[in-house]
Amino acid sequence: MVRNIVVLGLSSHPQLTDIICNHLGIPPAKILLGKFAVGETRVEIIESVREKDVFIIQSGGGKVNDHLMELLITVSACKTASARRVTAVLPLFPYSRQSDIPYNKTGAPLAKAPPIVNKHGRPPPFEPQRGYKQWVAQAGTLVADLLTAAGADHIITMDLHDPQYQGFFDIPVDNLYGRHLLQKYIQYNVPNYQQAVAVSPDAGGAKRATAIADALGMPFALIHKERRPTRITDRQNATMLLVGDVKDRVAILIDDLADTCNTITRAAKLLKKEGATRVIALVTHGVLSGDAIERVSASALDKLVVTNTVTQEDHRKTCPKLEVLEVGNVFAEAIRRVHHGESISVLFSV
Repeated sequence: MVRNIVVLGLSSHPQLTDIICNHLGIPPAKILLGKFAVGETRVEIIESVREKDVFIIQSGGGKVNDHLMELLITVSACKTASARRVTAVLPLFPYSRQSDIPYNKTGAPLAKAPPIVNKHGRPPPFEPQRGYKQWVAQAGTLVADLLTAAGADHIITMDLHDPQYQGFFDIPVDNLYGRHLLQKYIQYNVPNYQQAVAVSPDAGGAKRATAIADALGMPFALIHKERRPTRITDRQNATMLLVGDVKDRVAILIDDLADTCNTITRAAKLLKKEGATRVIALVTHGVLSGDAIERVSASALDKLVVTNTVTQEDHRKTCPKLEVLEVGNVFAEAIRRVHHGESISVLFSV
C-alpha cells in the first residue's frame, strides 16, 4: 500500500482508474463531477488533499474538450486546496497531434497576420497559395501552457504523437512507451514472428516500427503515401505504395494512434493485395472515432490490437476483430515510482 498519495479519477476512463488503484492498493479518492444547467463543468473534491501527492487520471478520448476542461479545473482545485504536488496522468494526451504548424508542399502557412504597411492602415493584398491554411493555431502548445497555468507540477503520458512535444512544457514530462506491450504481444501471439514483417503505415511512423522490428529481429516494410498535387489535403485519395516484401508473410502494422482508421484499413487492403497471408494492426491509442469500428469490421484487417489508454468497453462488444491490452499496471508502477522519487527508466525497457 502506497501512503500519503491521492488518486483522483475523472470522467473519461473510470475503469482505468480502478485498475491503477488496485495495483497501488488504495481506493480512488472521492470526487463529485457534474455540470451546471448552463453547461459549465462542476468539480468538488470530497476528501482532503492538503500536503498530499495528488495524481489526476484523465485521458484524451471521447469528449476531448469537456475532459480537458474538467482536468484543468481539478488541477486548479487541488493546488488551491494546498496539495503538495499535482501530477496529471494523461494516457492519451489531448491535442498532441497539433503540436506545431503543419507544413505542406507549398511550404509553411502563415503563423500571423500580414503586417500593416500602408498609410491607410490597411493590410496589403494577400493571395493565398494552394494548400494555404490561414493563421493555423498551435493548439498543442496552448494545452501545455494551460496545464502549467492551472498548477500541474508533473505530467505522465504514453506515446506522444510527437516526442518533441515534451519541450513545450516548463514542468517534467514522463512519456512512457507502449511499444514494449506491443512487442510482447507479437512474441506470444504471432507464431514464427521473426518471419513476419513489421510495417509502418506512413513515413512518420517508420522510427516506431523499426524499433520493434530491430528488437524482435523482424524484417521491415514501409507504406509511402503519394499525394496528388490537386489533392494536397485529401488523405483518403492519396496513393499508397509498399516499399518492401510481404508476400506469403504475416504483416504487422504498427502505429501510435487509430482515429478514423482510414489509414490502417487502406494499408491492410494494400498488404493483402501484395500477398500478405494475415494483416494485424498494433496501435497504442485506439480512439476509433465515428464509424471507425464499422470500417475495421468490413476491412481486410484480421485483427486490431489496441491498449486501453482510451476506454474500449463499447468497442469490444461490437467488433470481434478488436483485442485490448492492459496499460493500467504500467501507469500504476510509474505513479509509484514518481511518488517515491525513483527512476522510471526501467519502464522503458520492460
